[in-house]
Amino acid sequence: MHRRTVDHLPTANAYQRFNKRVALALTSAVGTMTCFWTFCVLALLSLPAVLSAFGPFAHTFPSWMIRASIIALVAWVAQTFIQLVLLPALMVGQNLQNEAADARAAKTFEDVEDARQSLMHVIDLLDCHTVGGLHDILQAVESLKAGPALTTGD
Repeated sequence: MHRRTVDHLPTANAYQRFNKRVALALTSAVGTMTCFWTFCVLALLSLPAVLSAFGPFAHTFPSWMIRASIIALVAWVAQTFIQLVLLPALMVGQNLQNEAADARAAKTFEDVEDARQSLMHVIDLLDCHTVGGLHDILQAVESLKAGPALTTGD
């Protein structure tokens, strides 16, 4: 049975378990197209304010869309929260996922090595020159061939 990512959570104390579970949950949630589209909409919220600074778009957007508070909120969420808070948590989650992937790869390698050893043993038994394999069967067949010929000759 392959190890899951959750199997790599430290169990030393509740603080570590909580942090790792939050990091894995955030990594799973942020790595979705839903999160991508949410961040895309958030970034586009400040676009009207930026465009209104240009002459042709100066009076195109309603005033509530180009208020400084909207621009400040979008900037804080995008630059402060996402970059300073979310990215370190994502790195922890990715590290845990990498550890689980490494463990699965090591287990797969062990399974392949066990299968290879078994196949080598079977091939060795099928070799005509290996004692205990086909060699013994061939000797028994040869002795059966030689045995009746000796008894009929008497």
